[in-house]
Amino acid sequence: MSSEPARPDPVRHRDDGTWLVRFTGRMLVVCPRCGGRAVVVPVPGMAASGNFGDLLFRPRRLACAGCGAVADWTAEERGGGLVGAVPGGTEDPFFRRPLWLQTRCAGRILWAYDEEHVDALAAYVGARLRERRASPTRAMFARLPAWMKSAGHRDEVQAGLATLRGLAVLSAPADRSDTAHERGDRPRHHGSLYFRSSPY
Repeated sequence: MSSEPARPDPVRHRDDGTWLVRFTGRMLVVCPRCGGRAVVVPVPGMAASGNFGDLLFRPRRLACAGCGAVADWTAEERGGGLVGAVPGGTEDPFFRRPLWLQTRCAGRILWAYDEEHVDALAAYVGARLRERRASPTRAMFARLPAWMKSAGHRDEVQAGLATLRGLAVLSAPADRSDTAHERGDRPRHHGSLYFRSSPY
């Protein structure tokens, strides 16, 4: 009997209902000052609850290693609650900066938040058999556009994801994709509120 750990099946993908918000813990964006790669992360030192939903309300910091730019974001307060950010689209939901990982693909724009997000998309797109184990209400894979899920676009999307993976290791302003600019395609705010005794 082999003692090697079980490896994911490259042919089969099991969707356990992963939310897009899971990938907002680290987001690569275009720096507002120099145009290079900056990163958006939760403000250090804040206690995390372990609930992915909290990521939409936690204070954020944008930092650029190239030029030293730093900015902070906190959730808007409304009626005793915090208004959560809404993920999706080619801008980050906190600072509304263009995502660093964008490229043209099958006549559209393919984007991702960071390398982990790219890997998750690649595992889904590359699978020949896709199984859903959870409600599609908020599940990221169920909500992907039809062109990304189409077998006819599989090779193009995989090539696009490889391009994004290559962009993730680049950081200079000159490395910026020509698609990484404001597009105004973020989802409209759904008005979610977060009520609790919160240190945020």
